[in-house]
Amino acid sequence: MRKYLIMGVQGSGKGTQAELLAADLDLEHINVGDIFRWHVQHHTKVGAQVRRTMADGGLIGDDLVESTVRDRLSQHDWNYGFIIDGFPRNRRQAEFFLESYDIDAAIHLELPDSEVRRRVLARRVCSRCGVDYNLMAHRPKVEGRCDVCGGELVAREDDTEQALANRLREYHAKTNPILDLFARKEFVVSVDARPDKETVQREIRSRLGLDAQPLVPLR
Repeated sequence: MRKYLIMGVQGSGKGTQAELLAADLDLEHINVGDIFRWHVQHHTKVGAQVRRTMADGGLIGDDLVESTVRDRLSQHDWNYGFIIDGFPRNRRQAEFFLESYDIDAAIHLELPDSEVRRRVLARRVCSRCGVDYNLMAHRPKVEGRCDVCGGELVAREDDTEQALANRLREYHAKTNPILDLFARKEFVVSVDARPDKETVQREIRSRLGLDAQPLVPLR
C-alpha cells in the first residue's frame, strides 16, 4: 500500500500528476477541493457551510477541512493506497494529518513564480459552458471561441496580476512551514514542474523508486 500527498502552487499541474500516478498504481485520487465542490453542488450541510464562507470572502476553516479529510479516508476504498491533492494547506492541517495517518512521501512540485504567472494568466474559461482552456497548452480551434459550444472564452475574474501576487504570497507563507515539517521526517520529494507532464511524472516515479512501473497515459 502506498500513501502520498501532492503539493504545488497553482498551475504546477498537481492534479494531472496525481491522476497519472493514481492510474499507474491503482491509487485513490482524493482531491479535497472536488469534495467541497460536490457538497456545494448537492446542497449538503457541508456545502451550505462552504457557500457561506465563500460568500463572506473567507477561507474554509481548519476544523471543517480536517473532518472532511477524516471522513473521506474513513471510507477505506483505497485498497492499494491514496494520493491526496489540495491538502494540507497550512501547518495545523499538516500536524493533524501526521498525528492520524502515516504517508510514504509528500510530493512537492516546484515552479518559479514567473512560470506560475505565465501559466495562470494564459488560462481561459468558456463563458457559456465552463470548459477550461490554456492558451499555452490547450488552444481552441477558433481563437477566442469554445470548441464545445462556440461560447466566448474569457479570463477568470481572479486571474489578474494583483490577485495572483496575493495568492502566491499566501501560498509561500503557508506552504513553506508544511514542507519544513515534512522534511524533518524525510517525507519530501521535490520535483521540477517546468517540463512536460510525462517528464515530470517520470521524475516523480524515479524519486519514489517506482521506475519499473509502466506509465499509463491519461485519456
